Amino acid sequence: MWLALLTVAFVLTVALSTPWDWLPGAQLGRVDPTAGLPPEQIDRIAAYREQVVPVGLLGALASLVLAVFLGLTRRGARLVRRLPGARWWWLQVVVAVIVLQLLGRVVSLTSAIRAEQVRHEFGLSTQGWWGWGADQLTAYAVGVVTISLLALLVVGLWRRVRRWWFPASLFAAALVVAGSFLYPLVVEPLFAHFTPMPDGAVRSSLLALADRDGVAVDEVLVADASARTTSLNAYVSGFGATKRIVVYDTLLTRATPTEIRLVVAHELGHAENGDVLSGTLMGALGAAAGVTLLALIVKSPRTRRTAGYGGPRDAAVVPAVLALVALGSFFALPVHNVVSRAVEARADLHALELTADPGTFAAAQRRLALANLSTPDPPGLLYVWYASHPTVSQRLALAAAWSAAREPG
Repeated sequence: MWLALLTVAFVLTVALSTPWDWLPGAQLGRVDPTAGLPPEQIDRIAAYREQVVPVGLLGALASLVLAVFLGLTRRGARLVRRLPGARWWWLQVVVAVIVLQLLGRVVSLTSAIRAEQVRHEFGLSTQGWWGWGADQLTAYAVGVVTISLLALLVVGLWRRVRRWWFPASLFAAALVVAGSFLYPLVVEPLFAHFTPMPDGAVRSSLLALADRDGVAVDEVLVADASARTTSLNAYVSGFGATKRIVVYDTLLTRATPTEIRLVVAHELGHAENGDVLSGTLMGALGAAAGVTLLALIVKSPRTRRTAGYGGPRDAAVVPAVLALVALGSFFALPVHNVVSRAVEARADLHALELTADPGTFAAAQRRLALANLSTPDPPGLLYVWYASHPTVSQRLALAAAWSAAREPG
């Protein structure tokens, strides 16, 4: 019953908060995203994607297969029972997460190194190997902390509460909300240094744009992305007191002032529509439903026999929990991306409305594609599973339709 209520709440939240019709009343056509771009640049993007995409997919597949192999067979349970810390269940859980996450990193390490080599070869990465390694270790540590909290939540409540899935689902939802709120303050500074945008014409223009848009923005932060990459980006994160708009320093140095203004107008759309907050709510409901479903599966006698763990006092359940979370996250990606693309299209539409400059919008999308070596029109399955933003072709079609809708007659 609880799972059904959470599922209905999640579906309703997604259905009501997602702008399914990207441009109401208009029919989006198809625009050639490569029109006007130098052929050698198009070939360069194709060459980069041909090398980096298979490597990335191989690494992700290796991690997923390992998680399933250890979690849905008895091998993972046997491994956990050999680990130290059996005297204290919570320590054994944490050690299990540390080891299992490390194994996942190891099997995908070759792919990650090769992908970074390709980024270096194409000039997309500016980071040395020591810095890259430090970022990998930091990401690993963040993952261990996050997943340990989930595993401790499941095992700890299972040991003490009969209907443990109910408080566990509420705690999972609370963790998502807390994580989204604290992420800009706790996690983002681990990977970049942020400074207020310096005084000048660009800063004044952006703050005036936000003021005209009615979005309260005390400051726009600049991230030192150039220490790691040449890609161009901006984003909004946090909500309430931690809400912030962040611009890569590479965007400030390589884009024109009008392009910077348009990119920030897109981020103001996210802020005005409360996309981070609504996304957090969807994530919290999804996490609560996911933990409840997880409880039904891990309590099943069949799952226990297959994975080789015992009752609630057995920390050997951790590999099964991680495998189920990995599988659930993988198969949830297409749903997440459908919602994300619609939300991003709404932010694009907001930028067009705010700046009334479809020409700069189109030029900025092409510049971003060239700078980030993004596929203008990715193939079907890659689009479904990994495209969290509209393609360049879709964005150009949106701008063309928006412009046509405002022409006389």
